Amino acid sequence: MTVLTRRSVLRSSVAAAAAGALARPFIANAAAATIEVWFVQGFVPEEDAAFRAMAADYEKQSGNKVEHSLTPYAALRQKEVSAITSGVVPDVMEIADFALAPLQSWDGKLVELDDIVEPIKGQFVPTALPCCYFYNNVTKKRAYYLAPMKIAAVPFHIWKSLVEKGGGNLSQLPNTWDAFLDFFKPLQAKLRAAGMRNVYSYGYQLTANGVDPINTFNAFMIAYGGTDFVTADGKLHADDPAVRDAAVKAIVKLTSAFKEGLVPPGCVNWNDADDNNAFHSKLMVMDFDGTISTELALFHKKEEFEDILTHGMPLSNDGKELPSQIAIFGPVIPKGAKNLAVAKEFVKYSMEPKVLNEYLKGGLGRWALPIPEIVKSDPFWLHDDLHRTAYVDQSVIKPTIPIYEAYNPAIAQVGAEHVIMNGVFDVMKNGMAPEAAVDTAFKRAETIFGKYPIVSS
Repeated sequence: MTVLTRRSVLRSSVAAAAAGALARPFIANAAAATIEVWFVQGFVPEEDAAFRAMAADYEKQSGNKVEHSLTPYAALRQKEVSAITSGVVPDVMEIADFALAPLQSWDGKLVELDDIVEPIKGQFVPTALPCCYFYNNVTKKRAYYLAPMKIAAVPFHIWKSLVEKGGGNLSQLPNTWDAFLDFFKPLQAKLRAAGMRNVYSYGYQLTANGVDPINTFNAFMIAYGGTDFVTADGKLHADDPAVRDAAVKAIVKLTSAFKEGLVPPGCVNWNDADDNNAFHSKLMVMDFDGTISTELALFHKKEEFEDILTHGMPLSNDGKELPSQIAIFGPVIPKGAKNLAVAKEFVKYSMEPKVLNEYLKGGLGRWALPIPEIVKSDPFWLHDDLHRTAYVDQSVIKPTIPIYEAYNPAIAQVGAEHVIMNGVFDVMKNGMAPEAAVDTAFKRAETIFGKYPIVSS
């Protein structure tokens, strides 16, 4: 594999952007109109610059105006729900969590995007499509309500220098789940004995804020054999002994790390960005967190950037390949949008493969491109940076499964009520047995699922 320097990556990205500008699709000019677009603020400045460039290029080609605002995740979640509830909505909004699109699709509050997605769906990773194809309880059918723009998996982020200082050897890092995780456990004591008194082994998100704790628990449950917690038919399988056993093992593994003092105690109050900040301050050796925002925040600090190892999913305990659960982020159009035709035109433009590739590369690849053909042919994605290579390999090339919210919005409500994490807290803080915590959580989940019946077509 050819590994280029970080400076050469930037040069090649700029060159590709210039070439892409000449090859973009033609947009038919209609009567000039203005659309209001809300997008998530990036974790690195390059993401925001890339979005502004894409919007500006669309304006030049279309003659339309894009009035856009870029808002951090937590604030945008609240803003979007408030807008849909009040009926005063923008023309386009990017989803800021797993819940908005499936829940608002269920209530018939989003515009169908079949005319945009259907003609191009064959170019996307197959597991990306269910993440955009939601059930509408008004029409009693599924449709595409989310444009598949960005794909993300959850990799491990590891400080190589801390492993070495703790007496570990990354060349001996095991590749089965429990052995992989346990590799980091003894490093904490050795690092503290060497004078690093505030370092921890793990950076698990054991909180009830944001999407990170959902990612964490699901990955652990899947690793222990609970993949079928929710299936493509929208059914919850809380009564499946294999799923229950996997959930118990996941809670035991996560809460044991907390009880043994191997995770920062403040993690119970973290939001999505807090573990990134804690990792950057070298508060823990290893973090499990979605995208490579952790690494890219240090992109311009060469020594620290190159000190991080990005690692995909290890094998299961019995040596089988584990799928990564992926999420898709991108725009939706809320019903009530004032300029629907132009909103759709803008979304369609952003989904053009060359445009989308240029946009995500401009953001340094924090979001992976969900189009395998381009990922395999453009060196930027799999050859120019080892962090990106590991992340894109995990997100696009290796086995993946959709987030459970793709199958039934009930699981989004389960997440909104923090049903699973309440069980985790009961074990960590209240001494409840893991089996009892799982049974309580699963009973509540079954009640919620009863409110979201999906009619099979």
